[in-house]
Amino acid sequence: MHKRPLDGVRVLDLTNVLAGPYCSYQLMLLGAEVVKVEVPGQGDLARQLGPDPDLNRAGIGASFLAQNAGKKSVEIDLKDPAGRAALEDMVRGADVLLENFRAGVLDRLGFGWPRLRELNPGLVYCAISGFGQTGPMSQAPAYDQIIQGLSGMMSVTGTREAAPLRVGFPVCDTVGGLAAALHICAALAGRSVTGEGTFLDVSMLEAAVSAMGWAVSNYMVSGVPPEPMGNQNATAAPSGTFDAADGPLNIAANRQRQFETLCDILGRRDLLGDPRFADREARKLHRAELDRELNASLRRRTAREWEEVLGAAGVPAARVTSVPQVVELDQLRHRGFFTELPFPDGSGRVLRVAGSGVLHDGEPLRPATPPPLLGEQNGERHALTSRWNAAAEGAVTS
Repeated sequence: MHKRPLDGVRVLDLTNVLAGPYCSYQLMLLGAEVVKVEVPGQGDLARQLGPDPDLNRAGIGASFLAQNAGKKSVEIDLKDPAGRAALEDMVRGADVLLENFRAGVLDRLGFGWPRLRELNPGLVYCAISGFGQTGPMSQAPAYDQIIQGLSGMMSVTGTREAAPLRVGFPVCDTVGGLAAALHICAALAGRSVTGEGTFLDVSMLEAAVSAMGWAVSNYMVSGVPPEPMGNQNATAAPSGTFDAADGPLNIAANRQRQFETLCDILGRRDLLGDPRFADREARKLHRAELDRELNASLRRRTAREWEEVLGAAGVPAARVTSVPQVVELDQLRHRGFFTELPFPDGSGRVLRVAGSGVLHDGEPLRPATPPPLLGEQNGERHALTSRWNAAAEGAVTS
């Protein structure tokens, strides 16, 4: 791929841990030049997070490595006048400033939106926070689990006996980062027409509620609160997790024709004549009975065998895999989803990092360099700032 959509876009990244770094990682994959501004001697907290204590002590924890390939790192103390002056110089040449401090922190450091707009009228300033920059909860601290609980997400996760349950990965951080990346791209597109910058106030809570989709909208329309249903799909049956000979199998026979095909393949056409299973609504009312009948037949073959047979017949079905299994899937390998890079510490180890899940003109987007060591580009900061400012002045002139 010779050119990416955000080639030439300059991103000043003041974020840490996940929501912000995930956002800037997506922007980097799209071609942006991302410079992380990190606290001297400490850096992004994610540098100390992950299951490998040695990497954490070295400041390249697994959590950091996952979301920071392809970026640069400079150390700047924003509590020091010289540091604030250095940031001002970088802001003048940036296209995007991204931060995920608690609401108002950057303003108290002297870089609120009015000041940033004064320094750079075309700047896209994106602030990610738990609850947004305004409102009665704007000053409350928030992590992913706090948002999962408050958004209602945990109330519909798990079974009636087990709920509320946390989703097994930081989904609210991820969704917040994706929302931020989407709106940054939209703001850059708008700026190409108007020449004006934008202040983006991203609320992780609101992004999470938006992502819950039907769980929220169905209640607002029907007045019926959603309930946790474990691995079952409330909208259809049979649609959920079933028992193959060697483990769990997901089947989503959401359409009548898919249900009929499933019964044919299982040799259970008797189910088609049972009034309890005649149509979608009847099957939903008698879900447990239907599941028992299907499980008795599905236990005859392995999950992989059913995945192949049912999929070939047009019935959505797939094994339930573990993380070690999914990262070795032939499908992901075929699509080039993972990229191999050298570890930043020069140890010779190979680092695998994830892509975006989108091919551009048939090619995956890949980082070109490993995640940076803390302050790795400190010596390049002045040259980088000069280059950014020259590019910004050229854009204004043109």
